[in-house]
Amino acid sequence: MTSALFIVSEDGYWGEECIEPLTTLTDAGVDVTVATPTGGAPVVDERSIDPDEVGEELAERVVEVHENDERLQDPEPIAQVDAREYDAVVFPGGHGTAWDVNQDRHARQALLQAVAGDGSKALVVCHAVGILGFTREADGSFLVEGREVTGFPNEWEEGIVDENDLMPDGRKLPYWVEDEVKAAGGVWDAELDSDTSVTVDGDLITARGPGSSAAAAQTLLDEL
Repeated sequence: MTSALFIVSEDGYWGEECIEPLTTLTDAGVDVTVATPTGGAPVVDERSIDPDEVGEELAERVVEVHENDERLQDPEPIAQVDAREYDAVVFPGGHGTAWDVNQDRHARQALLQAVAGDGSKALVVCHAVGILGFTREADGSFLVEGREVTGFPNEWEEGIVDENDLMPDGRKLPYWVEDEVKAAGGVWDAELDSDTSVTVDGDLITARGPGSSAAAAQTLLDEL
């Protein structure tokens, strides 16, 4: 049976970017395990379940799955799972990843193992793409160096944070995804002229943001 490991933020995941791939893979018969940095239940970004922000139908759907899916309510600690046992590792986005998942050594190791595995894949979405700016191979080189990727662009970030990089909730964003990925050698193209943006480079799949979540999930299934 095909299996996937979801590594989800406890500091705020974006609803659609987790729920869309989670339900799509589950409906396709994929066995999904959810992990978080500490094993605590992941937290959904309140803006991603605000009907005024995402629409009433999507907001209700995300809340329904978030509150009732046992995998999200009782996740595993990242340190206690072995990414090599899964066919895919999925990193949903959300600003929260900047504070926990992207900075977690076990999450980075899981990403490395997924990309280096025999036929396994990694799907990294939106702000979680920032993990590529901090993930190095054993020889010290960046995993993303020379790879084509998409992710949450600076142009969009400018419309969210203020001049001090403060988020609407008052937290200071520690870095911008596009800047870090480019600095690590990634070949960046967020395809801002396209409705969706999903990029496949070998066993690494990246997606730009919420509107690309469905396409990203289908791309992962196709690659698997």
